[in-house]
Amino acid sequence: MERALAILNVLSDSRGDLGTNEIARRAGVNPSSASRLLTTLARGELVRRDASTGRYHLGLRLVELGNAALSRIELRDLARPRLTLLSETTGETATLSVPGETTAMTLDFVQSPSTVRSIAEIGRPSIPHATAVGKVYLSYGGTLSDDDLVACTHRSITDRDLLEKELADVRSRGWAEALEERELGLHAIAAPVFDSGGHLVAILGLQGPSWRFDTHAMRAAAPLLIEHASALWRSTGR
Repeated sequence: MERALAILNVLSDSRGDLGTNEIARRAGVNPSSASRLLTTLARGELVRRDASTGRYHLGLRLVELGNAALSRIELRDLARPRLTLLSETTGETATLSVPGETTAMTLDFVQSPSTVRSIAEIGRPSIPHATAVGKVYLSYGGTLSDDDLVACTHRSITDRDLLEKELADVRSRGWAEALEERELGLHAIAAPVFDSGGHLVAILGLQGPSWRFDTHAMRAAAPLLIEHASALWRSTGR
């Protein structure tokens, strides 16, 4: 990994295309290793080889990755004030998640001001069938693996037919809930954020201890969550 990054940095610093030997010299790796790494990077379109000269430059895939990273940074900045308002208004932890290939992952959060609170972690993946965020992910284009649905607690949904019914309810009302399905004592709700094309780009969530964030409090907070998700939807529309 370090050698591959060194090669990408060499190409990034270069003002023109470079041959394998020159890349190897600048990156501090032997030519045979550089050749193998360049072949791998070219397959992933991170670098491109000019067929006529055999020399390399950075690939367009890096532009796509950079644009994706910038988009997520912008989304995080746009969502942060809404997370703060949601947490202040409800007293619970507010989260921002983004969909990936197999699940959604926490991008940002604002912790509950209460002493007893749910702890969120940046980079933590959702469990698609056992979290409110995961159910939103599955309801709007996410895919569920063919593996058996694991019971995280005795309240987890492990029957696929029941899960499909739950996801239909999510799409109907516009938000999802999870009642101690990932962890005992934890309740959560979540709502989708779409782009102008109707694609899921983010998920806003609220989570808290079940004794305080009970079903009444959750369902009372749902309209506010949807309101902020819709506002974020409009602000991200392109």
